[in-house]
Amino acid sequence: MLENKVELVSTAPPLRTKKQLRAFLGLSGYYRRFVSNYAEIAAPLTDALKGGNSAPLRWGSQEEAAFNQLKECLCARPILRLPDMDKTFVLRTDASDVGLGAILLQEHEDGIFPVAYASRRLTRAEQNYAVVEREFLAIVWAVAKFYQYLYGRQFVLKTDHRLLIYLDKAKLADARVMRWALALQLFKFRTESVKGSDNVGADYLSQVEKHEKPT
Repeated sequence: MLENKVELVSTAPPLRTKKQLRAFLGLSGYYRRFVSNYAEIAAPLTDALKGGNSAPLRWGSQEEAAFNQLKECLCARPILRLPDMDKTFVLRTDASDVGLGAILLQEHEDGIFPVAYASRRLTRAEQNYAVVEREFLAIVWAVAKFYQYLYGRQFVLKTDHRLLIYLDKAKLADARVMRWALALQLFKFRTESVKGSDNVGADYLSQVEKHEKPT
């Protein structure tokens, strides 16, 4: 079952944009102290960011090799950990213009580490949702996705503080948001705000479905 939770990272196709690369480096760099020679491995990827946003992303054999090596590290110990049902789960979510991403984590003595990854593509109708609606959709979807870990126990939901403000105002006026809010009442959780730049993992995963399979 755990293998299914990491497959989307281990089989993720090559990156296509510098935005996707920055998101991936944010995730892998967060755990750099657990990757031997991280700077050396990631060098081709960090070099590929040079030239400004307008310059095309250079992607060759060296970049591909570095990308694959870091993906392997993200899907194995000591970074990926087995779930401990006696520890509190932490859920981080994110939504891009085309996909939803989520990462389930737990706190350990040596830091906070992923238990499972998840992502899915937005439907055409969902792509027309407002940004905050897509962000809220990501939460509802992720909670359902990790139902077996989260139902019946207290967990921590880390999300953008703007979304929390929006929910207070919109859940009584927006029928869609009201339905989502009611669905979440079945779960026990406390919310903590997290800046978008610190939401590593979920940010990258929300863009995984955007990638095209290499031909």
